[in-house]
Amino acid sequence: MAEMGSKGVTAGKIASNMQKKLTRAQEKVLQKLGKADETKDEQFEQCVQNFNKQLNEGTRLQKDLRTYLASVKAMHEASKKLNECLQEVYEPDWPGRDEASKIAENNDLLWMDYHQKLVDQALLTMDTYLGQFPDIKSRIAKRGRKLVDYDSARHHYASLQTAKKKDDTKIAKAEEELVKAQKVFEEMNVDLQEELPSLWNSRVGFYVNTFQSIAGLEENFHKEMSKLNQNLSDVLVGLEKQHGSNTFAVKAQPSDNAPAKGDKSPSPPPNGSPAATPEIRVNHEPEPASVASPGAALPKSPSQLRKGPPVPPPPKHTPSKELKQEQILSLFDDTFVPEISVTTPSQPAEASEVAGGAQPAAGAQEPGETAARDAAPSSLPAVVAETFPAAVNGTVEGGSGAVRLDLPPGFMFKVQAQHDYTATDTDELQLKAGDVVLVIPFQNPEEQDEGWLMGVKESDWNQHKELEKCQGVFPENFTERVQ
Repeated sequence: MAEMGSKGVTAGKIASNMQKKLTRAQEKVLQKLGKADETKDEQFEQCVQNFNKQLNEGTRLQKDLRTYLASVKAMHEASKKLNECLQEVYEPDWPGRDEASKIAENNDLLWMDYHQKLVDQALLTMDTYLGQFPDIKSRIAKRGRKLVDYDSARHHYASLQTAKKKDDTKIAKAEEELVKAQKVFEEMNVDLQEELPSLWNSRVGFYVNTFQSIAGLEENFHKEMSKLNQNLSDVLVGLEKQHGSNTFAVKAQPSDNAPAKGDKSPSPPPNGSPAATPEIRVNHEPEPASVASPGAALPKSPSQLRKGPPVPPPPKHTPSKELKQEQILSLFDDTFVPEISVTTPSQPAEASEVAGGAQPAAGAQEPGETAARDAAPSSLPAVVAETFPAAVNGTVEGGSGAVRLDLPPGFMFKVQAQHDYTATDTDELQLKAGDVVLVIPFQNPEEQDEGWLMGVKESDWNQHKELEKCQGVFPENFTERVQ
């Protein structure tokens, strides 16, 4: 029986709540349609707006404070790792090791103390402050529902009084419900009318206390941290004084300030020029202005400047191509009679040597030279005549007829490798000093990079006669033009 009674009470309560919700919904519809008036309290509405604003500001402040605490914790971990690294690299026989270890311990404790005080004096206070908002927000919503009930009871009572056929029993019951609804609403309304302005005004003192606490904690933290940092600096100064005489050299790295062929980075030849390995300044000071050439552009990063052809080693002077001082002076001697040499198409090498200024060594005179000098003691130096064949469209004209030179299509000129060059890509030529290369034009001129030429080694051409398989690019500054 008790169970049946309990179920009946529960069912009756559910039915009553459903009836209240239905009545409130009908009342709101009538108010929106303008068929029923609504009780307004502008002063209370302003208090509700202030409450919502205060709640939003407090929620944001709580979120930002938690983010700040997370950052403090992250900085604590980073500082701890940094000090651990210092302990690992600080060798046992260095002075100040114990002091550095103690400073690291105090640093860790200082971070922990700062974080805990922020939690106690700022975050927990923030949580307590925001803890009062949910209850008040719930009461404001309930007050709004009771206001609808009051308006509905008021309208129901008024409609019964204006009815054509009055029922005193219904009127008395409606009046009783109106009085009851008005009482419940006014009690809640009075309480909120007192609490909301007080809560709104309390925000000033809360913000002041919160930010004063944070500022004071941060100020003390940085003061103590500054002392620890100064102590650590003093320890390191002592280490520097004891080991300051030990210097170390930084190995120079290859310069990447030269223009490039595509994305290739050919290695420089052996015995490279000292200019290819510039000194690296450890103190990062800029180069003196007097060192840079006038109008030189500032170096660019590798992503902005392609690497260019490698730098060849400095040229080696060949004694056979130099005129000795006494030989040069002998040109102006009355008794000097230079050798007259007339070259033919079959003597290009000998003609080149004479044109290059090669002279016979002193004391190695040809037979009859003394007689010629005696016969013409006052003669002027003779003219050295060189005759070269004229080439037209790959054909040499001269002698008894025309001889066709077997050269690759588009042949422009010959060059001779002065240094070895190791190819770094499949489209490059492998050169040895002395190799002769037949230079030809690029099929697409836009593909030619500055400082690079297209050609085929003369030995490969004479052997295979296949341009596609033998041709390749090579750095121009590793060669010297010979024809």
